[in-house]
Amino acid sequence: MKKMMFTLITGLMAVVLAACGGNEESKETKNDNKTKTAETDQQKEQMEEMQKNLDLQQIDEMKTVAIVNDKEILGSDYNSALTSIQGQMLQMGQDPTSKEAAEQVKSQTIDSLVGQTLLLQEADKKGYKIQEADINKHLDEMKKQFKTEEEFRAALKKSGMDMKTLETQIADDINLKQYVEKEVPAGEITDKEIQKTYDEYAEQEKSAGQEVPKLAEVKPQIEQSLRQQKQQEKIVQQVNELKKSAKIDIKI
Repeated sequence: MKKMMFTLITGLMAVVLAACGGNEESKETKNDNKTKTAETDQQKEQMEEMQKNLDLQQIDEMKTVAIVNDKEILGSDYNSALTSIQGQMLQMGQDPTSKEAAEQVKSQTIDSLVGQTLLLQEADKKGYKIQEADINKHLDEMKKQFKTEEEFRAALKKSGMDMKTLETQIADDINLKQYVEKEVPAGEITDKEIQKTYDEYAEQEKSAGQEVPKLAEVKPQIEQSLRQQKQQEKIVQQVNELKKSAKIDIKI
């Protein structure tokens, strides 16, 4: 997934991950020495500073970011997509707060939102519908990440969303997925493509002095990766086609 990302409900999911990873305190932490405590404090300060810089990239939630075929994209949508892209960059060891990266993140966020909006509009034109039962199912799965309803509500509030916004984003996510699966399928992945990718991977591992697993062991992962790559390329092509006849007005 290079330029376009269609991850929704990122604000809440970030809180979910934090909740899942930060509830237990080990005996080792309790018995830490002063040096490790100082290092932990320093890391905490660095993380807090990074978070402040990330937050500075957000905009007013009610500001109109873009208009796509008379559909307004608001700052709240922008901030949600921005958080997702920032998170992915951090996972790859990149700093999304540098001057150059900030411009890249902004452009990528807008591209993502415009592309998502165009695809959802096309899905609506083709008559794709969302059942309330599907939304409730996804909502229930999300709530299971929390011990109580109160914890879920608190996380939702911390993410800056209300229940209506969350349900709308879940519906968009489902709608987008079913549209892409039916209208923009990845297509067949051939054994030749898998072999070529494996050979490239094996060469890299050998160069790094790593043991190379047999093709049979990694074939499912390679096939899945190729399928995702192919589908992503087709999604980009589809969006580019939709842009040709779309009216797009970027406001930031």
